[in-house]
Amino acid sequence: MDNKLIEIKNLKKYFPVREGIFATNYIKAVDDVSLYINKGETFGLVGESGCGKTTLGRTLLKLCQPTDGQIFYKGEDITFQPMGQYRKKMQIVFQNPYASLNPRMTVYDIIGEPIDIHRLATSKRQRKEMIISLLSQVGLNYESAMAYPHEFSGGQRQRIVIARALAVEPDFIVCDEPVSSLDVSIQAQIINMFERIQEERGITYLFISHDLSIVSHISDRVGVMYLGKIVELTDSKSLYSSPIHPYTQSLLSAIIKVDSKDNKGNKRLLLKGDIPSPLNPPSGCRFRTRCVYEKDICIDQVPELQECRKEHFVACHRVGEF
Repeated sequence: MDNKLIEIKNLKKYFPVREGIFATNYIKAVDDVSLYINKGETFGLVGESGCGKTTLGRTLLKLCQPTDGQIFYKGEDITFQPMGQYRKKMQIVFQNPYASLNPRMTVYDIIGEPIDIHRLATSKRQRKEMIISLLSQVGLNYESAMAYPHEFSGGQRQRIVIARALAVEPDFIVCDEPVSSLDVSIQAQIINMFERIQEERGITYLFISHDLSIVSHISDRVGVMYLGKIVELTDSKSLYSSPIHPYTQSLLSAIIKVDSKDNKGNKRLLLKGDIPSPLNPPSGCRFRTRCVYEKDICIDQVPELQECRKEHFVACHRVGEF
């Protein structure tokens, strides 16, 4: 039985950039990405800033129109369909809670707005009960409902954003670095809340982050992204215990472990150079200019994402050589 909730095939999102009067170049923010997310799971997406993680999440929800490729929801191709009927089932939690909330609206009206738009309440009393219940689910009391966003801390604002997303009872939520702007202690609370809500409601997450430790904690499967492409994809346990792609190995080697014993023999895999411009990416393998294992084939041929172990996919010409 097919358990896929979301699937994208050969998804592309290019942004045009004018170079002079007649010339136009393109930033290939998402370039030929294919993946699926099962019902009830958390799919983690990691990579450096500017690699295309956020663009992929927004394009998947069609907040950015895809340049090419297909988007499927419950097996139905929604690439060219109006999103009105799907907005109720597919939501997003943005990175910055300060910019995500209307400063002129009370929390009561912010959470009540999607309820009104989708006509989920048949009376004012039911609307009030729904708002109170949503606030309770994210750890806020009813007294906070009549306050304005500027009266809350960053962590509390993110709870309000999450409550607003939950108001329409979605199946799928894109979490776009939802804890990156919060203190570490608050991050743990928000992550635990995401897990509790998933257990209670069966919600599916795409969890976007640059923090590998957070992604390893919350994700069932993880995709590693570099310059618009997926370079490695597997379950969380396999990725963190036996990474294959040199980029993934480098990212994981940079994690400082609390137990000093775990750090013994943990040799850093240093990358050479800087991340290339997305306007002018390298030919062949996009990672080759920073890879210590580069050889001639990497210059001429783009590596395909291939299964080198069971459910472990890697895009590298030198799989098995290191």
